Amino acid sequence: MQHQDHQHAALRVPVKKAKGMLDKIDGMLAEDRYCADIVQQVNATIGLLRGLNREILSNHLHTCGRTRLASSSARVRQGFIDELLQIANVTSRTA
Repeated sequence: MQHQDHQHAALRVPVKKAKGMLDKIDGMLAEDRYCADIVQQVNATIGLLRGLNREILSNHLHTCGRTRLASSSARVRQGFIDELLQIANVTSRTA
């Protein structure tokens, strides 16, 4: 990723929070806590990671994407499109 230091620091905050949440989930499992409480904690962690993923992808589109899509090379542009399709778990192959 090509970000300034403050952007990296901001992106690391939810990673640290997710680590803490995963540790909490692990503890809840070890303590045989109520399943619904564990599920709620898992869902909160997933939501946090989805938000982080969205932010990283947005940054990627605004930095690398802008540069690659403006490239005069069709190969570079297509490579970026293929990368996005792979990220989105979409295949570009035709049957």
